[in-house]
Amino acid sequence: MRLSTSFIPTLKEDPSDAEVVSHRVMLKGGMVRLLAAGLYSYLPFLWKSLLKAMQIIREEMNAIGGQEFHFPALNPIDLWDETGRNEDFGDDVFRLKDRKGRGMLLAPTHEEVVGDIARKEIRSYRNLPQIWYQIQTKFRDEPRPRSGILRTRQFIMKDSYTLDVSQEALDYGYDLHAKAYRRIFTRCGLRFFEARASSGLMGGTGSQEFLVEGASGEDRAVVCDSCGYAGNVEVAGTVWQMAHGEEAPVEEVHTPGQRTIEHVSTFLDIPAERLVKSLVYLDAEDEPVMFLVPGSHDLNEAKASSAVGSAVRPAEAEEVLKVMSAPAGFVGPVGAPDGLRIIADTSLEGLLDGATGANREDYHVVHMSLARDVKVHAFADLRTVLEGESCVVCGKPVRAITAIEMGHIFKLGTKYSEALGATFQDENEEEKPIVMGSYGIGVERIAAAAIETRADDDGITWPASIAPYHVFLLAVNMGDDEVVKAAETLYEEMVEAGLEVLYDDRDIRAGAKFNDADLLGLPLRVTMGRRALDKGVAEVLTRIDKVTTEVSIGETASFCREKIDAEIAGYNQRAVEVQDG
Repeated sequence: MRLSTSFIPTLKEDPSDAEVVSHRVMLKGGMVRLLAAGLYSYLPFLWKSLLKAMQIIREEMNAIGGQEFHFPALNPIDLWDETGRNEDFGDDVFRLKDRKGRGMLLAPTHEEVVGDIARKEIRSYRNLPQIWYQIQTKFRDEPRPRSGILRTRQFIMKDSYTLDVSQEALDYGYDLHAKAYRRIFTRCGLRFFEARASSGLMGGTGSQEFLVEGASGEDRAVVCDSCGYAGNVEVAGTVWQMAHGEEAPVEEVHTPGQRTIEHVSTFLDIPAERLVKSLVYLDAEDEPVMFLVPGSHDLNEAKASSAVGSAVRPAEAEEVLKVMSAPAGFVGPVGAPDGLRIIADTSLEGLLDGATGANREDYHVVHMSLARDVKVHAFADLRTVLEGESCVVCGKPVRAITAIEMGHIFKLGTKYSEALGATFQDENEEEKPIVMGSYGIGVERIAAAAIETRADDDGITWPASIAPYHVFLLAVNMGDDEVVKAAETLYEEMVEAGLEVLYDDRDIRAGAKFNDADLLGLPLRVTMGRRALDKGVAEVLTRIDKVTTEVSIGETASFCREKIDAEIAGYNQRAVEVQDG
């Protein structure tokens, strides 16, 4: 492809509105353009990379027996009402009405559509198992689209679904997908890790995420470098012990204006960990529940929802006042209203000398013994893990990191099949619900993660497997006919060798060409200039390490072909090695 006729509108300066590395580089490199908040046009350079990632996904999904579908993005709302997710998704879904007034939505995922096809077409255990997948545009009405293409309102997802006769069969399909995901991300040149995760609105019996560590990520995870344990903070646990103190009579203390943990800790001269955060939430039925966590930690709302068995939300100030007859910042479990459900973090079990709100403005209680003074209904893991706490597996300190979620796999079980009436007859002609699994990959995130984790000060360093082109070819002096002729010959020879070449044939200064070559970051840069031509060589630079090799002009095409093939072969070999985890 000749750059003079390509549409790659690079920028000389860093865009002022770029939020993260991948966003900055994609805007500067002419790969995306913003249409509206969370809505991007993908320009040809980036789209070529996304197509390559999609091809790798297709190859690996087909290899495990997947059959490609294309489901409608526009779904009738009444189908989603059958599973209850129309309400569960709340404002995150785009809803509209057709000309006849029928409620419709733009699908953020397709479990309902899969279940609808299954209930109409699957009759017998002989029709199972099935693996169905698609690569499709999805929609979410994100309240705060950000981080470039990492969090948008329209995005491309590979989603697949297993349909099975039993939990054991689901486990097998789940494992097939885990192996396929390891191969996909490795072939795409990504350094990833796997983590236990929350199933959230998807539901089911278990899930795990595939993550790439990066400062621009919006996921928080806990990792142990010693034993390899990893978990999303929504489910990750650690071993953490606090000093429970010595028992003494409970006492009320005047604490005027002291609402925050930091202020109360200083005012009472009590360690933050022995200050108990008493947080009032409302469950899905708007019934109040109080969560207790150490003052040194935050409540993890995903864990709180799991402990309750439904989604929870923080009570508003007026709701707290109505439930507790005291303002937020001064509420506590001592003397709480009868019937109020109280769930405490497991680390608080055995607390003898704690402090918390006294359910009276400007007052706290001290010397609280949880067993003596509070009716705790249940203990559960509620706190968000902190850096340096002990790994639950090996006891070594863990790291708390940010990460980019690349993929997520779920064991759905029969949640959707039961709601939709998707059943099959087993060998005994007994009607049973189909057992389902769901598996997603964010396609754009593959390119974004590659940029985020491989960029340097000058631009991108694409992995060869998903690079839009393999080679950036440039002629230093377009006014030198011999140099131009040699570059043109090289271009033809490399294309004949099966290389994808972006040839910078623009009549502009050499510095601008080199800047664009670094910015666009193709695996190899081949430079033809007067000095090299006089020596009978081309200068081949490897972008990842910026090492330049002088190669005979006649051997340049084969040299580049071998370099690209070797890199891709390395990813493929590594994919085989890592597939079993």
